[in-house]
Amino acid sequence: FNLTRTAVETNVCSKFTNEMASKVTNVTLNNGRTIPIFGLGTWKSKPGEVTQAVKDAIGAGYRHFDCAFGYSNEPEVGEALREKMQDGTVKREDLFITSKLWNTHHSRAKVAENIKQTLTNLGLSYIDLYLVHWPLGYKEEGDLFPRDSDGKLLYSDVDYLETWQGMEDILKEGLALSIGVCNFNKDQLERVISEGSIVPVMNQVECHPYLTQAKLIDYCKSKGINITAYSPLGSPDRPWAKPGDIVIMEDPKLVAIAEKNKKTVAQLLIRFQVQRGVICIPKSVTKSRIESNIQIFDFELSEEDMKTIASFDCNGRLVHVNWLNDHPLYPFHTEF
Repeated sequence: FNLTRTAVETNVCSKFTNEMASKVTNVTLNNGRTIPIFGLGTWKSKPGEVTQAVKDAIGAGYRHFDCAFGYSNEPEVGEALREKMQDGTVKREDLFITSKLWNTHHSRAKVAENIKQTLTNLGLSYIDLYLVHWPLGYKEEGDLFPRDSDGKLLYSDVDYLETWQGMEDILKEGLALSIGVCNFNKDQLERVISEGSIVPVMNQVECHPYLTQAKLIDYCKSKGINITAYSPLGSPDRPWAKPGDIVIMEDPKLVAIAEKNKKTVAQLLIRFQVQRGVICIPKSVTKSRIESNIQIFDFELSEEDMKTIASFDCNGRLVHVNWLNDHPLYPFHTEF
């Protein structure tokens, strides 16, 4: 009886998982490949928590996972992926895995070195989407955050056009199926497009109602580049947050719109991005929130609600990395 019940429960869970996964729509990239419009972010997810979070997310129907070498938790993400593939819950082709080139690997030869380490960390033979994490580089070799005796970050003078050559190399090698960038402004994208031989498929940027990125999104669309929104919930747990800083999910106007739609504020913010055609990767390690966050494909925001939410834009960048603003390739000095 117990064995039969276990089998039945497994089949029911598998059916639920597949049904939820099927509700997540796909976005077509400029190379013809597709990416789920919704996924799980893993920035700030502690190594001791992220393995279970990824397993919970797969059980809830997530198939898209956003990782990065710089998050220092890829081996734990890989552990979860391996376990869920070994138990038959998912196959590798069911999953879309994004990772990112870290700032200490911007010279051309270092790109392949970094993605190969990520592949080892994740236990995979290829990455679906590989992104240049930042347009600016750090001193190569040594720590993830190399510093001088005064604690100042040490920079690299490698231009991101050289980095992009390395990205094109790993695409040709089949180590990544698609390549793109993160945190690049319009002018930086223009240089990559004009000087490179491959147009990025993606620009992953901070995006939420206080920073809607409307102009950058319009520009990227004109070039066939998709946008992924990171910190779509306002990243309330960002390491440099201070008491008294704004908390987007506590905004009374957003709370009111969420209540009107009988949804949580998090669901509202995710739906806002998805309805704009923006890929969205909210982070959580809490099972109930992971399960709740994917429940955004059963409702639609009215045109009025969408316009109201978009009107909250105030260039409210929360992931500003102001301590890097003396780097010549710092991306946030321009309007967009």
